[in-house]
Amino acid sequence: MTGQREIPIDGLPVVHPSWQRRIMTRTLSTPDGTAASKLAFGTMQFGGKAGADDSHAMYRACRAAGVTHFDTAHSYNDGASETLLGGMVGDDRDQLLVATKCGNTGGAGAGNILAQFDDSRRRLGLDMIDVLYLHRFDPDTDLHETLETFADLKDCKKIRYVGLSNFAAWQVMKAIAIAAEFGLTIDVLQPMYNLVKRQAEVEILPMCADQGIVVAAYSPLGGGLLTGKYGAGQTGRLDEDQRYAARYRLDWMHAAARDLAAIGAAFDIDPATLAVAWVAAHPTHPVPIISAQNADQLRPSLAAMKFEMTRDLYAQLSALSPKPPPATDRIEEQE
Repeated sequence: MTGQREIPIDGLPVVHPSWQRRIMTRTLSTPDGTAASKLAFGTMQFGGKAGADDSHAMYRACRAAGVTHFDTAHSYNDGASETLLGGMVGDDRDQLLVATKCGNTGGAGAGNILAQFDDSRRRLGLDMIDVLYLHRFDPDTDLHETLETFADLKDCKKIRYVGLSNFAAWQVMKAIAIAAEFGLTIDVLQPMYNLVKRQAEVEILPMCADQGIVVAAYSPLGGGLLTGKYGAGQTGRLDEDQRYAARYRLDWMHAAARDLAAIGAAFDIDPATLAVAWVAAHPTHPVPIISAQNADQLRPSLAAMKFEMTRDLYAQLSALSPKPPPATDRIEEQE
């Protein structure tokens, strides 16, 4: 992930030298000290739409492709995701970065975090978990209590890295300030980011680059929209889940997906490969979290591991969707 050469891209903010220095030095590593892979695999489907056989097949495909970063959560499929992943880790343990999340339900109080963390360790069969995320910001719990709990877990060597998920930039900066009181750093942030959901470019990505926080970006395929399957008349999450249907309901998003598929066809490249590679090609080097229901569906996303994104192609893909406006209303300073 880090350590790659910056890709100069027209139409993106210039990467400040201080950002690049931090980008080049901050990495997540596996227990054996190896830098984690440039793609992560999200196991949300394990134990849900992906049964045991398909889950094992996807894990094997990821390992064969060089993926070492695996992401799950306490709330995924009532624990089945963690249990299945835990059964696969085995002798690979020291070569893997295993991440899970707590606090999606029940709040971010110490009692709930510790109870869910113990559940997760038991399901995963691990004494130590590499990354523990707070799954969402909890406005009803003092962050001091939350981050002191994370600090205690790290001091006891039960976790290696601290992560936040679905946090706004101001919430992250608040967490950074409070974490420092306990000698703790925020190491990784998990925001939504894809070709039709680019809000992270405004503050999240620059903030993480400046603060030396790794970005693990979820939904690089936009709930399947960017695979082109809906334009081809297939069905999926956008038809089945009202949240995703609302999230990707705008006509221009579907037009962007059709245009992405057309570009892919012209280059004989699967649109899913292009979508994942586009996320990874941002100058701040996000780590796309890919996922699927079976190994065949996963294959195009995995292909992004070796895909070489050119400057011209990146610009062509970026032009398919609106660039979000700057955080400041002083637009003249952005031109």
